Amino acid sequence: MGRIGYSTRDFEVPDRTLAHLQVVILDKLRRSETFSLTLGSGLDGGTRTVVIGPGTELAFVYSGNRPPRLNRRWLAQLAGVATTNTGLLVTSEPDDGEPLPE
Repeated sequence: MGRIGYSTRDFEVPDRTLAHLQVVILDKLRRSETFSLTLGSGLDGGTRTVVIGPGTELAFVYSGNRPPRLNRRWLAQLAGVATTNTGLLVTSEPDDGEPLPE
């Protein structure tokens, strides 16, 4: 189980999910975009929404020692939802069996 560190709060996220979120988050930050991220807190079963922008200090900490294989379809899905008013939230991972449309 990995973690995303935000300010003084950590969110527990499975390593596979964390790897995909890291790609999407860093891509948005490279473009100087501000967006919201909604994750479960892991403590009380509730969710927390944080606002992330270019000045936000983040740490991606993995519990495993091997990077997971990335699912391009899931990356596209997460990136798409991150551009909506809802902001970035974890969606279920789609099957990666078919190529993405061009």
